[in-house]
Amino acid sequence: MASSTSYLNYILEQVSGLEDITCRAMMGEYILYYQGKIVGGIYDDRLLVKPMAAARQMMPDAPEELPYEGAKPMLLVERTDDGAFLCALFQAMLPELPAPKKRKPKA
Repeated sequence: MASSTSYLNYILEQVSGLEDITCRAMMGEYILYYQGKIVGGIYDDRLLVKPMAAARQMMPDAPEELPYEGAKPMLLVERTDDGAFLCALFQAMLPELPAPKKRKPKA
């Protein structure tokens, strides 16, 4: 099942207090970026974030779920109705997120 644009817009509204939040559509789902770094995504209308130490600390009981078959587990964010929490979560994760990979120029 692909994610709906209405759920994407709902999540983006919840984190609208943060600067530089972007998304990219990817095979019916959405990858979320915070300051150019992948923080997580929306998969089957679920907000999943990378399992960083900061995320685990803020959501110690968060279940791990697969965004899609064959992928690495991510943490399910259940408090999607709490915009302040989501903003704090993304901010706490930012220092731990890897820098974006540089793309090779096309030949």
